[in-house]
Amino acid sequence: MCYVHVNVNTDRIVNTHPASSERALIAKLREILSDLAWPAEFLAEPKGFDALVRLRTSAGKPTVLLIECKTDIRPATFESWAELRTVLAERRHGTPVLGLPFVSPRMAELCQASGWSWFDLSGNCRIDVPGVLHIERAGNAPVQRAARTGANLGSAAAARVLRVLLSTAHARRSWTQRDLQTYSCWQLEGDAPVSIGLVNKVVRHLREEGFVEDAGDRGICVRDHAGLLTAWRAAYRFDRHERRSYFTLLKGAALTQALYKVALGAADAMVYAAFSAAERQAPHVRQPKTWIYVRAPYLDALVQQAEAKEVDSGENLVILVPEDSGVFLSFEADSFVGDRTIGCTDPVQTYVDLAHCGGRGEEAAQALLEQRILRVWKAAGVA
Repeated sequence: MCYVHVNVNTDRIVNTHPASSERALIAKLREILSDLAWPAEFLAEPKGFDALVRLRTSAGKPTVLLIECKTDIRPATFESWAELRTVLAERRHGTPVLGLPFVSPRMAELCQASGWSWFDLSGNCRIDVPGVLHIERAGNAPVQRAARTGANLGSAAAARVLRVLLSTAHARRSWTQRDLQTYSCWQLEGDAPVSIGLVNKVVRHLREEGFVEDAGDRGICVRDHAGLLTAWRAAYRFDRHERRSYFTLLKGAALTQALYKVALGAADAMVYAAFSAAERQAPHVRQPKTWIYVRAPYLDALVQQAEAKEVDSGENLVILVPEDSGVFLSFEADSFVGDRTIGCTDPVQTYVDLAHCGGRGEEAAQALLEQRILRVWKAAGVA
């Protein structure tokens, strides 16, 4: 088996050269395959695919790549399209390969899940023939990339909608856009509700990306929970929350009681966050710091009750003042185990926070995903 893996660390600067034709894509594929020691024969392929590449390995085993070139294809339509093309490829005893001017992370994910190889005009690719050939390249700046459209999943308003859709409390539920607007509102003083226009924009984007699908008169439902959570994690901006570091001599029950006093007056505007939420939602997650989300008006009271001092290093109390109060909303009636004096962020909010908070956050996020989120989704038949 031949295995080539290249990860090029280059700045992803968009180049606007108009090189999106089938001829340009085939030329790029020739360049990619030129690194192989095996001869590659390119043939015009009028019967169902745009081109056929015949490779003869060092062991003399013939391998066929069936090339389909597209100027664009939306994730929402890819799976049904690819299913029909895969049947044709199997009849031809070849590996289907999709060529696009630009392949987004979402398209790359869908290709791999559907058993398709892919490449783009910049030379990024994943061409896989199990047991025979594997070429994977990433990091080349896009030669041609479609103008950005759709919703920004990294915005606070979009996060409110995503939290509703992804919460494990809502597995298998269908949503009208009005319902999404209602559930995504968090009624604290000074907060503006998410507009129905924003909800519509997010839903339209998620439909085009193949994350949600129509559910008839019931509106829409999530079709790819894990994929949507991954997309939110990639877009999420943890750095938009104000992070402050403190040290306190209070520990255990004494610290819990001090926090509880503040929580009583904060009226649901204070919750355990990140690692502290995860150790209650996935008990195998452990670390020595206490992590708290709190609204700015209650910050001074929290510091006073915790007898905490702000420090540059050696913190054991991390206080996060959120960009948006939506982080306080959990749809889980039983969102954590153990003490119930203070609430926790919703498990999916805990997950994206952990993935970005540093330290062993990614490891803790994976544990939470496996021990809680995926278990609920699998039990509901959606993962």
